[in-house]
Amino acid sequence: QVQLVESGGGLVQAGGSLRLSCAASGRTFSSYNMAWFRQAPGKEREFVAAISWSSGGTYYGDSVKGRFTISRDTAKNTVYLQMNSLKPEDTAVYYCAVDRSPFRSSGTKREDQYNYWGQGTQVTVSS
Repeated sequence: QVQLVESGGGLVQAGGSLRLSCAASGRTFSSYNMAWFRQAPGKEREFVAAISWSSGGTYYGDSVKGRFTISRDTAKNTVYLQMNSLKPEDTAVYYCAVDRSPFRSSGTKREDQYNYWGQGTQVTVSS
């Protein structure tokens, strides 16, 4: 059974940093792109970042470019999201996801391209 478990969320002041982790179990995802999405109260889920299975190519949503960094440790079957210079508008539940297709050439921001999702971890940024 595939499981994605996010951790690392919490409460932080504006300007601070957090590092999220997403540990996958049940199968190896070394051939799959992985991504982070987020959902704030009353808003639709939003793409945050994706990382490719191969060279580690990355792709970011406009609102987090230059502040967030996605990375992965294939040996640990884990993907990370380093979040710096956090803003109150970054407050959301953050979800990791795995691409439904292996060996896709690059990450995508389309939710329907991902078929495994974690349960989410809350990030709250106070002003």
